[in-house]
Amino acid sequence: MHKRSRKMKSQIFLLGAAFTAVFFVSFLIHSDGTSTSRLDWTSTRTRNGAFPTYYAAANNTTSYPLILNDSDWSSACATTTRKSSESHRIWGEDSLRMRISAVREKSSCDLFSGKWVYDNESHPLYDEGGCPYMSDQLACRKHGRPDMDYQKWRWKPHNCSLKRWNATEMLEKLRNKRLMFVGDSLNRGQWISMVCLLQSVIPNGKKSMSPNAELTIFKANDYNATVEFYWAPLLVESNSDDPVNHRLEHRIIRPDSIVKHTSQWEGADILVFNTYLWWRSGSMIKLLGQEHGVCFEEQGAEAMKLALNTWAEWVSSSSSSSSEEIKKQIFYVTMSPTHLWSWEWDSAGKEGNCYGEKAPIEKEGYWGTGSDLSTMRMVDDVLNKLGSKVSVLNITQLSEYRKDGHPSTYRKFWEIFSQKQLANPTSYADCIHWCLPGVPDTWNELLYQHLL
Repeated sequence: MHKRSRKMKSQIFLLGAAFTAVFFVSFLIHSDGTSTSRLDWTSTRTRNGAFPTYYAAANNTTSYPLILNDSDWSSACATTTRKSSESHRIWGEDSLRMRISAVREKSSCDLFSGKWVYDNESHPLYDEGGCPYMSDQLACRKHGRPDMDYQKWRWKPHNCSLKRWNATEMLEKLRNKRLMFVGDSLNRGQWISMVCLLQSVIPNGKKSMSPNAELTIFKANDYNATVEFYWAPLLVESNSDDPVNHRLEHRIIRPDSIVKHTSQWEGADILVFNTYLWWRSGSMIKLLGQEHGVCFEEQGAEAMKLALNTWAEWVSSSSSSSSEEIKKQIFYVTMSPTHLWSWEWDSAGKEGNCYGEKAPIEKEGYWGTGSDLSTMRMVDDVLNKLGSKVSVLNITQLSEYRKDGHPSTYRKFWEIFSQKQLANPTSYADCIHWCLPGVPDTWNELLYQHLL
């Protein structure tokens, strides 16, 4: 009996020793970066903090340079395969909850819940023709829009009021600082709005604008302040990072690579991020893998998860390393809705889109297909884990009401339309971007409320 007991103890000891050895070898394999290209959530959280990214380790060897140039991108995807959905599990996926519509205010007032009220006394906040930096893509009056009511709606929260816009006070908030908008053409529209809101109180000769480039800078000399726009439509490095030549057959991203962009925006004091529209193009996104010439295809929403987690890891590490004296203010602007199908808001179910619309939607709580709720849940899950490191400008619901605010056909188009298209304006109406003055001015009023 005693002999059998000693034998069993010996076997248990040997099994335990073997398990420990296997675990130790496995740890060494993962440590030197020669393991598989993906770790599970628990081990990733231990090694990389709260924000795991697509690849196992930052020191994984790769045949690609740190930042890719045009020739690198052109040969990036010699082979493309479809990744299984299981390999794209994102941390916290099981806990997705619809929280983005909830109040994110420290006070009792929810600035994002309210209604549009017609106000032809205080609005518009500036004159379209009086802003020399206006974009032809957004200058709707210049391009023939006959009505002006879209400029005269003011956002009114239910239980409080927005602080009245004051350009001089805003410039004081920006004194000796860099405010940078990062994203796609929708974020560029918000940037142009901010420039137009500010420039009217700055004398000629005391302001300047750099030539259009990947990073474009408006400067208010007397305040030593800049309002900048950086083109990064997918936030991570991609083959669409050229601000002009980005209409490509296939979109390719490096889901774990953000260093190219962070080198541009790290020095900013106030950052306003947005990404959404480019992930909803309808086509698959190619993900550049570790092996040279091999890419993986993924649906836009799944690819967006990976990119947003890489961005969130940078936010988390940046906030942790910043001292109180130089602490950044980081904002994330939620998705800007589109108005592509008029049957969604028209009780008669008429065919059309935003073309010809002249007033907001009055139904409170309206949601159209231009706002993807599953994507909102995913984004909200990431933002909630960042906590106070990011302030959320929840512009989605309030913008949903503004079917009248898009350029429609009243903008400069660089495409050449056929006679058939021209005979049917709804076929080429822009129901994605926003006229200025207009809805993006309200987004900036909300930003103004939140700045320290």
